Amino acid sequence: MPVILNIETSTDVCSVALTCDGQVAFHRENYKPMSHAVSLAGYVQEALAYARDSHLALDAVAVSRGPGSYTGLRIGVSEAKGVCFGLDVPLIAVDTLAILACAVLFRPDVDENALLCPMIDARRMEVYAAIYDRALQPVKPVSADIIDENSYASILDEQRVLFFGNGAAKCSPVITHPNARFIDDVHLLATDMLALSEQAFRAGRFENVAYFEPFYLKEFVATKPKNKVLSQD
Repeated sequence: MPVILNIETSTDVCSVALTCDGQVAFHRENYKPMSHAVSLAGYVQEALAYARDSHLALDAVAVSRGPGSYTGLRIGVSEAKGVCFGLDVPLIAVDTLAILACAVLFRPDVDENALLCPMIDARRMEVYAAIYDRALQPVKPVSADIIDENSYASILDEQRVLFFGNGAAKCSPVITHPNARFIDDVHLLATDMLALSEQAFRAGRFENVAYFEPFYLKEFVATKPKNKVLSQD
């Protein structure tokens, strides 16, 4: 199994995880908002020191690719690229919303027949969301959505959907369909990147380190009202 340094900075949480043999060997998280610039480099150095002390050779660096905070993604990708250049290892980019879906995928209280809808807050009644089945195949691709009482109604009419992430709480008073269930306190963490980053490594899905850019919020357009561009931090 590969040894991968995973970096997740797309929301307020700053986190790093070193994974090996299908397990999390080392991890650090900081839930304090706006902590990325202060915390990330130290966490990465701790993870690399742990790898050296454990005689683990780093095989790749994985980073959350967005959507997410402009500032957070920029800091995370810059750090990931620096490690890749310095240690001559490949870069893996992992879809942010898929990482968030992994955080609830194996929870015992989650209906195995339900669809998963991770949401990232984009201010006001705007979210970045996707809907996945339990195999993490997209039922609805990543999009920028302005939430109202009819959001996702056609999918909810057919199947239960679980909503979670830092954009979900503000949607619960609006999306009142009986097939909608909201799960609180689900955070984006590097520890939940393990399966996705190892899968990408085995498939050889690497990014061009010099030219890779994440999906910043400014690159998404809300589905309603027409042509409204969502705000960024």
